[in-house]
Amino acid sequence: MSIQFNLDESMRGQFKYHNSPKAIQRFPFPFPEDSYMYSVNLEPALAKPDTIFAHWFDIDEHYLTETNERALTLASDPNRCIILPHMQHAAWDLLEMAMLHLSQDYPDLFQLQRDGKRWHWVNLPLNIDVHFIFGDANSLPLPPFEFISRQLQGDIAMLDQRDGDLWMDAGMITGPADWSLNFDAGMSFTQWHAPVPKVAHDLGVFKRALQFLLNIQVDNPYRRLNWTMTINPRMDTSSETYHLWGHERSSVTLENVGELVHLRVELQFMPRLARSNALLFSIRTYLISLNDLVSNPEWAKRLHRVLRDLPDEIAEYKGITRYRPTVVQWLSQFDQA
Repeated sequence: MSIQFNLDESMRGQFKYHNSPKAIQRFPFPFPEDSYMYSVNLEPALAKPDTIFAHWFDIDEHYLTETNERALTLASDPNRCIILPHMQHAAWDLLEMAMLHLSQDYPDLFQLQRDGKRWHWVNLPLNIDVHFIFGDANSLPLPPFEFISRQLQGDIAMLDQRDGDLWMDAGMITGPADWSLNFDAGMSFTQWHAPVPKVAHDLGVFKRALQFLLNIQVDNPYRRLNWTMTINPRMDTSSETYHLWGHERSSVTLENVGELVHLRVELQFMPRLARSNALLFSIRTYLISLNDLVSNPEWAKRLHRVLRDLPDEIAEYKGITRYRPTVVQWLSQFDQA
């Protein structure tokens, strides 16, 4: 598969970002119905050719943009990468999984040769060519978790499984949707989901979800879609940087809504790591401006209905309350039926 990378894109400052017609076509529109309520919505991560679900790690035209954005974020805040000491074994697990899948799925971009523990990894888009010894952190230019996570699109969390729970004990989180790895690191599954609306009233939903995740088996991953909205094509909407982007929510008008407001969809992918038994929780984020989204008339109509009828507590949780009326009014022109 040949990928034409977008060049001269920026996800900060003077924003420059666009989706090609192909990227729009494969965008994971998250609404199967005209209304939305929060749900776990897990499904087996079966391959679907010619979609974002084709491979375990999706690489697309924004690869260079997003890996560069990650590097810039880490340069300003190294604490976006946290790994507790007991998760080092899982780090090698992740490195092996990612290198095997990337080299198999994108052989024109990534190459891996293995001779026992002597490995040779080539990442052509990022000009990385490294000989190293698997299991020897000193043979890599960076610690294994950081080394491989810098080469993936999307955020990465590794969840340690113990005491009947999952614990966020490692993460490379440079593009979160209004949360903080520094705050959530070391928390249990229930603790970091506490802000989700209605959890306090229906803990049973999350207890069932937790039990399901605890039982995910090696080579049988699961996935789900989650969504929110973002002003500008800004990947880093962390709690730490709220002062940089929070005010943008009040800048939306009927004249600029199509350009500024982006639907932000997370593909959350959950495979079991074979060596360590940790659970990988990857969060691959896709952005699309409303101008691009409404090129699909069915998406435009459905998004209008979803946002119009969205329960207020969910709108508040997703941070869209301030500009939702403007978005709904603008989208109404595409829903005249």
